[in-house]
Amino acid sequence: MTNYAVEAERLKVRRGGREVLHDVSFAVEHGSITGLLGPSGCGKTTLMRCVVGVQIVAGGTVTVLGTPAGSASLRNKIGYATQNPSVYADITVTESLRYFAAILRAPEGDVERVIEEVGLDRNADQLIGDLSGGELNRASLAVALLGRPELLVLDEPTVGLDPLLREELWTLFHKLAGKGVTLLVSSHVMDEAARCSRLLLMRDGYILADDTPAALRQKTETADLEQAFLRLVREQEAIA
Repeated sequence: MTNYAVEAERLKVRRGGREVLHDVSFAVEHGSITGLLGPSGCGKTTLMRCVVGVQIVAGGTVTVLGTPAGSASLRNKIGYATQNPSVYADITVTESLRYFAAILRAPEGDVERVIEEVGLDRNADQLIGDLSGGELNRASLAVALLGRPELLVLDEPTVGLDPLLREELWTLFHKLAGKGVTLLVSSHVMDEAARCSRLLLMRDGYILADDTPAALRQKTETADLEQAFLRLVREQEAIA
């Protein structure tokens, strides 16, 4: 088995006649938390769709858990939480999770497990449509956790959450990684970068950096990861 849960080689994506990912290459180690960071519109969601296998690519390859992205054998091995919640508003949290658990053929008791893991115990019998924005995000994350996936692809899972809820989710992410789950987590909030074991910094469809937080600080000679990102942007502009 390769050391990497995800490998991309010279990945290209075109949309509307315009190239939006440019020869993107990177690798994500098993059991790691890799942060995919960059401003809105830089290509993070498109890249994640490539990893999940729902994005048409113009060139290059993406291999996930040793198999081409999008392969049928990966369906029960990947948990994917999009920016837009993938839950139904007119049923309860428990009913929604039971529905998805049946589709995924998740083990018995999985619904109760994920409700507890994301902290929705008090909302289990509440209609999805009555949840707050933060609770809705956690309900979507609960769906992604069903079936104990080997890879979690989470598109801005903490957006709109208060600091306490963000802290709780990041504690959960690290607990999952400690059990061997691989996480690819996107964000445009640079202070979340320090919580990751490795970072992919993106801008305008390019990978600006692929390194650990410590190495990026050292390379850019700054203790602040947001300033490190800005310095990399300026270096790219100077080259261009």
